Amino acid sequence: MQRTLLNELSNHYREHRQMVFLSGPRQVGKTTLAKALAGSLPGSEYHNWDNQAHRTVILAGPEAVASQLGLNRLLPNPPLCVFDELHKYQHWRNFLKGFFDQYEDQVRTLVTGSASLETFKRGGDSLMGRYFPYRLHPLSVGECLGSMASGRLHAEPASLDDDRWAALWRFGGFPEPFLKTNQRFYNRWRTLRTEQLLREDLRDLTRIQELGQVEMLAQLLRNQVGQLTSYSYLAKNARVSVDTARRWVATLEALYFCFAVRPWHRNVARALRKEPKYYLWDWSQVSDAGARAENLVASALLKSVHWWTETGQGEFGLHFVRDKQKREVDFLVTRDQQPWFLVEVKTGAKAHLSEALAYFQRQTGAAHAFQVAMDSEFVARDCFAQRSPIIVPARTLLAQLA
Repeated sequence: MQRTLLNELSNHYREHRQMVFLSGPRQVGKTTLAKALAGSLPGSEYHNWDNQAHRTVILAGPEAVASQLGLNRLLPNPPLCVFDELHKYQHWRNFLKGFFDQYEDQVRTLVTGSASLETFKRGGDSLMGRYFPYRLHPLSVGECLGSMASGRLHAEPASLDDDRWAALWRFGGFPEPFLKTNQRFYNRWRTLRTEQLLREDLRDLTRIQELGQVEMLAQLLRNQVGQLTSYSYLAKNARVSVDTARRWVATLEALYFCFAVRPWHRNVARALRKEPKYYLWDWSQVSDAGARAENLVASALLKSVHWWTETGQGEFGLHFVRDKQKREVDFLVTRDQQPWFLVEVKTGAKAHLSEALAYFQRQTGAAHAFQVAMDSEFVARDCFAQRSPIIVPARTLLAQLA
């Protein structure tokens, strides 16, 4: 299944000189995408830090990589050089700076990693102005339908077939289990991926030794998806200090196990300001149906705000809104630091329209307020044509997102 980001990166290299930093969760398809992109550009080379032969070339310096690419000859078009998992190399930033500065006009560069390349930087940002970041997300309703290809902020709604909708719900958006739709394969894939992430990646990229306690913390986050975070509760159950619990959660974020949604408080009376809510990148790991529904929508919204921001359509953010009277709306999407639309998630269409939607729409001035019903049938109408709070099918709204 061709990822929509492939076209975006192809356009990037036609128009810009900057390197691409592509990060995202383990097994989300970064290597497959990178090899597909390299295959479309003659003379390209792929280097994986985990491959001993590739590592030897990288350690020999930029000149050795350039020699392998044939940059000492006049080439009809700049080839693509892919560096996969390069952040595991302690001096990766200095290596890239030297490589880019010396061969900027002769080569295009793609750097991928299963950890946040921004988080695991060592020292100052010596690469400022030399790269653009992109994140590869799990598959979504919008990507299955090709919504991102439209170039619009939100696409016209189209219907996703029942089988793919069921596969997204049951197996998540990671390409291999989604496409196989085999429960036994999924069970083995999930166990292995979790072990690699919480053991190998933690060992390779951090100094954390208490891997068992980090696994306990990850399980606590999995059981509290969508709830306000109490770091003291996490610390008590993981048997660590509160500061350690905060650092470990930040590490799990950097490894793309979970992501935070923080409260929005501007123009909201008596709003919460501190405690975030956490969601998993793999929503299929959430056992509670209501929490899984909220996580699936959160993932689609996060993917959209990242896509809109990274493709230069503005500065977008994802938040939630809650005040001290415990009125709450699950999500608020902002555009250029201004509220744009609210989203409340319900599993059933029979739920009454939340009064908090209208209240917070007045408070924030958001243009739209949606109550998403997960079990409603698709309706072929534009959700964003509606201004007042309204119940909409999840399959309609998600089809209009990235």
